This record gives sequence, structure tokens and C-alpha cells, in this order.
Amino acid sequence: MSVTIKLPTQLRSAAAGQSQLQVDGGDVGTALKSLCQTAPELEGRLFDDGGELRRFVNVFLKGEDIRFLSGLETSVADGDELTILPAVAGGA
Repeated sequence: MSVTIKLPTQLRSAAAGQSQLQVDGGDVGTALKSLCQTAPELEGRLFDDGGELRRFVNVFLKGEDIRFLSGLETSVADGDELTILPAVAGGA
């Protein structure tokens, strides 16, 4: 399955400046691991030492946060789009 992963500006330098990449995977976790094989510097930014998605990294499939679906095991279909958005903190 070919999946498009959209990267935020903060992660693009780790992916040769690309704003999106095409990867293969039948679920979100496989697609993200495929992304990390293409751009190895992303692995430490997306995953902790235990292989879990870092808590401040949000991944959306069709506008839905995968944490409210099946997490990394959420199935993806050919042509789906994943968007990675790091959490932003701040305020007054």
C-alpha cells in the first residue's frame, strides 16, 4: 500500500527538506517505520527507545488522531494520507 506522509516544517530537515514522502505500509506503524528507513534521522524524533511513538508526536489519518483509533496498528489503505504534527505547548 502506498501512503503519503506529510511532515511539518520542524521535521523536514531530517527528510532532505521534503514536505511529504510516499512510503509503503499496511498500518500506521509500518508506514512510519518505512518513513524512518527512508529518512533515518526521523526515527529518534518520532519514536522512543522502546519503539513507541513519542507522546508529543501526533499522527492523523484522514483528520483523525490515531490515538483514538487503533494507534500504530491502525490500518491504512492505498492512497491514504498521514499527517505528523508535533504537540505545541505554550500560552499565557
